[in-house]
Amino acid sequence: MGKDNRALLVIDMINTFDFDGGENLLDHTLDVVDPIRDLKKTAKDAGIPIIYVNDNYGLWQDNMNDIIEHCQKGKGRKVIERLHPDTDDYFIIKPKHSCFFGTQLEILLHQLDIHHLILTGIAGDICVLYTANDAYMREYELSIPTDCVASETTEDNDNAFRIITKTIGADLTDSRQIDFDD
Repeated sequence: MGKDNRALLVIDMINTFDFDGGENLLDHTLDVVDPIRDLKKTAKDAGIPIIYVNDNYGLWQDNMNDIIEHCQKGKGRKVIERLHPDTDDYFIIKPKHSCFFGTQLEILLHQLDIHHLILTGIAGDICVLYTANDAYMREYELSIPTDCVASETTEDNDNAFRIITKTIGADLTDSRQIDFDD
């Protein structure tokens, strides 16, 4: 699959972490911020579209800046500062766990002629897993760099990867092994 058929999804990284279990998730998220940021830079340099898909926090206006401002008031400020969306990145809000449910993601992917998704973000055992499942059901090819996904616990993340391997068959790899030159 050529590079012009791929997109990088950054899932729920604009986050308050102000919820039960948020401290643990934040701790694990800090480990994946730099690999996601590096992968994003490499993808962007190769002309791959970057699509942030994020929880809405009750802010139903499709306004990236309002959501970022809201989340920066929480514990997620240090994540947002390192992985802030660029002005040419796409930003989609979602109402539930999957990036496809109730969003315009599928329409955007169709318009961009995307057939291969690279999934990154949090939480691996919820939003990334549900998005991977929905992408698989829509027959997208999937790559999920394991160093770019975090969950509240390592065990939760490992369980998600086991499910993805068994039922979806996505390419689970390290972000540094993703080749954007083909």
